[in-house]
Amino acid sequence: MDPFATLGIDRTFDIDFPAVERTHRELSRALHPDKHVTGGASERRYALSKAIEVNEAWRTLRDPIRRAEALFTLRGIAVGESNEPKPSAALLMDMMDQRENLAEARARHDVRVIRALASEIEARARGAERALSEGFRAAEPASTDRAALEQLLPRLGELRFYRRFLDEVSEGLDLATVAAGE
Repeated sequence: MDPFATLGIDRTFDIDFPAVERTHRELSRALHPDKHVTGGASERRYALSKAIEVNEAWRTLRDPIRRAEALFTLRGIAVGESNEPKPSAALLMDMMDQRENLAEARARHDVRVIRALASEIEARARGAERALSEGFRAAEPASTDRAALEQLLPRLGELRFYRRFLDEVSEGLDLATVAAGE
């Protein structure tokens, strides 16, 4: 499935979220099963399958990791952690240090430190997203230079690490906030 085609937008990393959200809502309304109750079984099935496709396209495009994966896939580049280059040793060591800091802050229920760690990694994640945006923009329209696109893959891997860390921070923040009585 091409989520960009499903929602009728250009294949680009930078998307106009309010416009795409409006399109999603309009399509969802038009394809809602209640609108097709009087139609035949095949019409209802078709509307339901299209509604599912529209919702999946919206979920994909909202998420920068899934959006980048879709762009790579549509350009014939396999993605997924088993297909992408291994992260640098420096990134691995840094993330290991950050996770240790997070574990210590969680053990102390130190919400301030947990939030500071989150803020730092959020900034790095935004930087990785900017790098992906710039790289895809430089490769548009639909570059045939596979090597240039493949050079963006480490940024996608980096963004995955940051997202996992932020998920852990979110869990840690929930636990620390409850323990601290906030």
